[in-house]
Formats: sequence, structure tokens, C-alpha cells
Amino acid sequence: MADEHTLNKLGYELGATIGEGSYSKVKLAISSKHSKQVAIKIIDRNNSPHQVVSKFLPREMDILRVVKHAHIIHVYEVIEASNGPVYIVMEAASMDLLDKIKELNCIPSEQARTWFSQILSAVDFLHQKDIVHRDLKCENVLLTAEHKVKLTDLGFACFSKGHPELRTTYCGSAAYAAPEVLRGVPYDAKKSDVWSLGVILYVMVAGGMPFDDTDVSKLPQLQRGVLVYPAAITMEEPCRALISYMLQYNPSSRPSVSDVAQQPWLQQQRQEP
Repeated sequence: MADEHTLNKLGYELGATIGEGSYSKVKLAISSKHSKQVAIKIIDRNNSPHQVVSKFLPREMDILRVVKHAHIIHVYEVIEASNGPVYIVMEAASMDLLDKIKELNCIPSEQARTWFSQILSAVDFLHQKDIVHRDLKCENVLLTAEHKVKLTDLGFACFSKGHPELRTTYCGSAAYAAPEVLRGVPYDAKKSDVWSLGVILYVMVAGGMPFDDTDVSKLPQLQRGVLVYPAAITMEEPCRALISYMLQYNPSSRPSVSDVAQQPWLQQQRQEP
């Protein structure tokens, strides 16, 4: 295999595949260079659409070079092979947040507050640098062996100042996408990130999606509705209020990430001994 041969020469021994997309895959690897297990995202430029190769990939690599944060996955190096592939070598994590939710059915309140605060810290860092993620979802939140959050996959990220600078590219997963993104209208990407954060927190504490995404064409209409929580779930009112605060249908009514961080449910953690 060409990837294995190339990476072996660079000091990496490939292991199991832990993720796969349309034009990329992520493999575990043993690294003599870094003396630890790493994850390597392998992007096949030869078989990727022109827009991925000419627009999204160069942008992702530019962003990776400026992003250093405790709760964003650390990238050790980016290798561009002459025969086409790009290898992004990064720290390995134990599992993603969605797998943990499936394991526990839902995340207990105190743990959810801790992890969501870490996610929020990472997104706030990006937004302060005018970088938007545009694919925030539970699968892109990794958990380390030490139970720390690591935000990953900046493949759809871009530089954006937010309103009045609007984006038009449809990005991300429909179940986590803001109404304006689904409707195909120009959107403030910082505000659409906040909507996705609201969906993530709902999934964490409720154990399922807030809106039925079986028929994507109906999602924007459902997103206007009242949030319903499973009867079996006991949830603090400040947590429900925070989710509703983020899932405002109108983006102009939606808070910024820094506003979200000041909400009572999250502040509670800082006040506890």
C-alpha cells in the first residue's frame, strides 16, 4: 500500500482505521518520531473533488498552522506527498463524544457541564481568531484517555468575522445544521456554530436529537417548534434554558459563544468548590 510505504519511511507504522469519509480516512499509527500513538488523517487529493483540493484543503492546512488550544486536537505535522496524498499527523484520542453518549445513554449533568465548557472554550478560541468550524457535531468532539475534550476536523472551517460577513456554502451535517444553513440562505457562520453547539448539548443531556432529521426538507419547519425532552430525563432548568438560548430560530436572536459562556448553568461549575 502506497500510504503505508510512504509513512513507514517517515517513521510511522500504520494500524487500525478509526474513521472514514468520502475522500479521507483516519488511521492509528505508532510513531518513532513522537514516541507515542498518533492518528493520521489521509486525504486522497487525486480522487477528491476540485473544490476540496483547491479550496477546503488549503484552507484547513492554513488554519491548522495557527490553531493551538488545550481542547483542540493537536497537529504534529502536515505531510504533502508528491504523488497526491496529504497526511495530517495528530494526537490520538480514545473515542468520540457520540460513542460515549451511546455507552451511557446520556451524559450526567456535572460531566456534561465540564465537557461542554471545554467544547465552548475551544469554539470561543476559534471565534476570537475569526475562525468558524461549520461542522460541529458529537462525532467531531473527541475524548482523551484522561477524559478531556479535543475538538477535531477543521475540514469545513474558514476565516469569517461573522455579521455582516455572510457565508453561502452548505456545510456540516443536517441534524446539527442551523435553519438558515438548511434553507440555503446566506448565513453568519459564527451564529450557525452556536446553533450546532445547542444541538450538541441537547444530545449530551437528552441522549437523542432535538429534531427528527429523517426528512431533511422538513427540518427547518421542525426547528421552529417547541423543544421536547424525554420524560425519563431529569434536567436542571438552567440547562434547558441554555439549550433554548442557543437554539433560537432567528440567528439575530442567537447569542455569541462568549455570551453562552456567561450563562448560569455554566457559571455554576466555576462557583462550586
